[in-house]
Amino acid sequence: MAEKIKAAVLHKPLDLRVEKVDMPVAGLDDVLVKVRVVGVCGSDVHYWQTGRIGPYVVEQPMILGHECAGEVVEVGNNVKRLQVGDRVALEPGIPCRKCFFCRSGRYNLCPDVHFMATPPVDGALVEYLVHPADFAFPLPENVSYEEGSLLEPLSVGIYAVRRANLGLGAHVLITGAGPIGLVTLLAARAAGTTKIYMTDVRDDRLDLAKQMGATEVINVAEEDVGKKVDKLTNGVGVDAVIECSGAPAASSGSLLWVRRGGTVVLVGMGPDEFNFPVLTIGAKELDVRGVFRYVNTYPAAVELVANGAVNLKPLVTHHYPLDQVVEAMDVAHKGTGGAIKVAVTLC
Repeated sequence: MAEKIKAAVLHKPLDLRVEKVDMPVAGLDDVLVKVRVVGVCGSDVHYWQTGRIGPYVVEQPMILGHECAGEVVEVGNNVKRLQVGDRVALEPGIPCRKCFFCRSGRYNLCPDVHFMATPPVDGALVEYLVHPADFAFPLPENVSYEEGSLLEPLSVGIYAVRRANLGLGAHVLITGAGPIGLVTLLAARAAGTTKIYMTDVRDDRLDLAKQMGATEVINVAEEDVGKKVDKLTNGVGVDAVIECSGAPAASSGSLLWVRRGGTVVLVGMGPDEFNFPVLTIGAKELDVRGVFRYVNTYPAAVELVANGAVNLKPLVTHHYPLDQVVEAMDVAHKGTGGAIKVAVTLC
């Protein structure tokens, strides 16, 4: 009988159990990783709460979690780049590597991508997992497992900044100061953006945004974003808006807050349809861009954290062992105690 290990398995909405599963076996091109830390993502919470995200439905038991880092304990015979004992962060989306999108360098758009904790693919809240070696990235000694787990959300921020064409001297408005908004703030700072304005409805998150380098923060429950942006930019508007909240008002408002010829990047997962002033796009000659996860970001994410250009440590506010994963999900869902990022430590 195969050795059994512990995992956080979602059976149906609000039915998340820590139970025993079979130890996985590494293939020729894989590594077996002892998982050390997994960050709780909003998607994990959403699956736990509702059992689905859009067309992705939990129809059979599924292990949650995709923001992860751990230690290599076994390598496949074909693996040359990694060895036992290496500390690694795992990029959770594995594409086919053969289709048009993969071969053109945009593997995040691969229609056959297998992404951790997206039904029916199991995730990382498990003591050991098998992963393709080419999507495992070594961590320098000065980067902790916890920081390694946060390279996944940081990758979203890096990719959003790239899609926004931000660079030296740019001015940006980031809507939503949750984990993704905050890592986007960090990525924008690292890219040389000089004015970074952030919005949210929670003062504790806006305070953290200020501590992490936001130039100005706007509580949308108390201030009119358009008027504040006009004042801050002398009526010109920002070079780019990166929408990370998923709020329809922020998505449609972004077209009004960005300058003529600017760029709007939609990151937040909001409703599929909302009021979108299309004529404004033409009149202002705007570029409106979507973001689907990220592509070719992990090497940059590792370097930014290793050389101190990005400090992820303030993001993790709560820690739980695997046996308390339900409490971790609940705290992440409710934002209890000012929770920003909740981390589950497996060993």
